[in-house]
Amino acid sequence: MTQMLTEQEQDYLLNLARQVIESALQGNKRISLPEEGRTPRLQEPGASFVTLHTAQGALRGCIGTLTAHRPLAEDVRHNALAAAFDDPRFPPLSETEAPDLGIEVSVLTPPEPLAFSGPDELVQKLRPRIDGVFLEHGWHRGTFLPQVWEHLPEPEEFLRHLALKAHLPANAWRWPDIKISTYQVQKFGEEQDCRE
Repeated sequence: MTQMLTEQEQDYLLNLARQVIESALQGNKRISLPEEGRTPRLQEPGASFVTLHTAQGALRGCIGTLTAHRPLAEDVRHNALAAAFDDPRFPPLSETEAPDLGIEVSVLTPPEPLAFSGPDELVQKLRPRIDGVFLEHGWHRGTFLPQVWEHLPEPEEFLRHLALKAHLPANAWRWPDIKISTYQVQKFGEEQDCRE
């Protein structure tokens, strides 16, 4: 991955995500980006996902963008709020949950179309635990971050679940007109053992 974020830049984004969530819980969803520590890299266009976990490690929200269309710091701010309050799988975050919330940020490389001649070659070309996968068919689309390989380590099972996430039949990844792109992430969390 080109131009990895420094530890200070990672800390800036994690602190920003927590600040905007805690501020929104107090009724203010629009805080300005802190100037201190906001490097030129954080002001360049970037794509990110913000993932929230409970104290027990369960998913509590995950929202992101696949393509860079705004400054990275602004993208993290937007996705932190969306993960906390707008993930359709969960009710909006409550004040009582906030202190135990774990925050993880994934910064994405641009998705690259994956060329393959059929389902067997697709399975062979995927790199478990390295590639995030974006699946498209018409208006249907879905993505899994590379972290999802930890829960779905077999490529065929991974692709079946991804097709279902895109609201397609589980075998849609085998269709000849399915489109697949891959990307990589730099993932980091508030706890030191999450940082990579």
